[in-house]
Amino acid sequence: MQAQVVLDRLGFGTGVIDGKEGQSFAAALRGFQESKGLAKSGTLDAPTRTALAEWTNIPATRIVTISADFAKGPFTPVIPRDPAAQAKLPMLGYRNLAEKLAERFHTDTETLIAINAPGTKIGAGLSIRVPNIGDAAIDAAKVEDAEWRTTLATLGVGTAQPGAERVVVDKSEAVLKVFDAKDRLVAQFPATMGSEHDPLPIGKWTIKGVSYNPPFHYNPDLFWDASSKHGKALLPPGPNGPVGVVWIDLSKPHYGIHGTPEPQSIGRAESHGCIRLTNWDAARLAMMVKPGTPAHFVP
Repeated sequence: MQAQVVLDRLGFGTGVIDGKEGQSFAAALRGFQESKGLAKSGTLDAPTRTALAEWTNIPATRIVTISADFAKGPFTPVIPRDPAAQAKLPMLGYRNLAEKLAERFHTDTETLIAINAPGTKIGAGLSIRVPNIGDAAIDAAKVEDAEWRTTLATLGVGTAQPGAERVVVDKSEAVLKVFDAKDRLVAQFPATMGSEHDPLPIGKWTIKGVSYNPPFHYNPDLFWDASSKHGKALLPPGPNGPVGVVWIDLSKPHYGIHGTPEPQSIGRAESHGCIRLTNWDAARLAMMVKPGTPAHFVP
């Protein structure tokens, strides 16, 4: 978990921080190794441990006290599966405080339970152990949208992010890579991309724009697995919406890079052709790109 925390702080996302080895952790290590000119072993080998040595003083976890403002929600305790029923809700928010807290610290509720003493309560004014992700300093001058500032704070994402000169979506590695103006790999996130029915559109595209906390225009004609009973619907925004907290629009019609209501599925499940990241990684990427940023999709 300590290595996952450090990699997350450095911009090499491991997906859900859970203290477990797996394909997302190995991919994050390969990304970090590539950025340092090391052999891409995908393991914590001796050269990689040496490269990470300056951050060994960072603890894997820390104790936080849950503020009343963070604990008040609003929450959406029950989220129906039917799109028409979802469309009637005011928002597709977090189901409960535990889920909101997990996303704030880039983990899941199961990990929160595991790293705390049995019987630990979650509520306003109470203290709980969480993964020790980095500070999320937000410069209000860089974010005009007040609601988006709140979303960034809720996800533990700061405004000081590296600028993206180009983005590469790598199907073979199941990652999205960010390169700066000097062609250095400065960030990498695990991603879910395409399926047998909706393969990743290999090619060179560009980013057209970014929509923060977007509603979702559900069109069953665009989904091979949609029920014949479903009709078109406008789903409200929220972290548990189909595209999570952000939609990064691409020059390829109907395709985008976006968040997800199921961070634990990233890199493991299939998508409907789009590129899916955790909500926190999608938010980070949204702060890196701009209209016109190239987005290359490679096999």
